[in-house]
Amino acid sequence: MAPGSGPMSELELERLHPASFGWALGCCRWDREEAEEVLQAAYLKVLEGRARFDGRSSVKTWLFAVIRKTAADRRRRLWLRSLALGRWALAGPRPAPVSDPEALLGQSDECRALRAALRSLSSRQRDLLHLVFYQDLTIDEAARVMGITNGTARRHYERGKERLRRMLRAGGGA
Repeated sequence: MAPGSGPMSELELERLHPASFGWALGCCRWDREEAEEVLQAAYLKVLEGRARFDGRSSVKTWLFAVIRKTAADRRRRLWLRSLALGRWALAGPRPAPVSDPEALLGQSDECRALRAALRSLSSRQRDLLHLVFYQDLTIDEAARVMGITNGTARRHYERGKERLRRMLRAGGGA
């Protein structure tokens, strides 16, 4: 897609959808419904031309930045709404998730250990590792998505990997 050439095509969004949904899940702390809402809002921004690709990065990197910013804006709005309405404790019990093959696969001990280790990382480290390992971005591309410098991204990436390695060795006996 050429820089400034208008809204991104629906075909391009479809091509990037699996990776975009994975990134939205990460940005929404694995809340599937929230990720769907964020992704829909991000797609709408793109298709309506409110978010425009300027060619300074790859389309995927740009789209991930749009998703990250949309998720942050949505979190901020929800927080302000709850503050204004005086609802401080929104964390009520959630309904049990419906078992599907994907959910059953994730129930293994190794997956639980990895999820626990990932949750212990800072959000910046967790997001960088997600972008690099699951979305196949370079560290520099991930830094652009997250709006941080390359040096900061590299430092958090290395620290996150080292912390994961230590935690998984300690917990798994490997």
